[in-house]
Amino acid sequence: MDPISNMLTMIRNASESRKETMSIPFSRLKFSILESLAKQGFIKSVAKKTKGAFPALEINLEYVGKLPKIHEIKIISKPSRRLYLGFKEIHPVKNGRGTFVLSTPKGIMTGAEARKEKIGGEVLFQIW
Repeated sequence: MDPISNMLTMIRNASESRKETMSIPFSRLKFSILESLAKQGFIKSVAKKTKGAFPALEINLEYVGKLPKIHEIKIISKPSRRLYLGFKEIHPVKNGRGTFVLSTPKGIMTGAEARKEKIGGEVLFQIW
């Protein structure tokens, strides 16, 4: 399974089961994606921790009351089918309540940041 899809599925499952924190194996790409989600307010925080010999990412999930802040995550690019968009093709998700997360030449960005920078890239997923 694709590591990004696996991470997103783990986050979705943990938030639906009302867990406060969770940990996943570390990678720089995952860390960049999670920092972007924390900046957007979908998760509280992310930190790199070392458990034994292997580094891990500890994620603190965000809730509104008892409901998870993440309603849905839809994976767009898959290993079998990649989707690239120019900055003019990036539109708001769910009337601005959600966002795209893109991999661009300047790093991981949200859809709004990519439009502002006038840069396109591979759409990894959308979240709301």
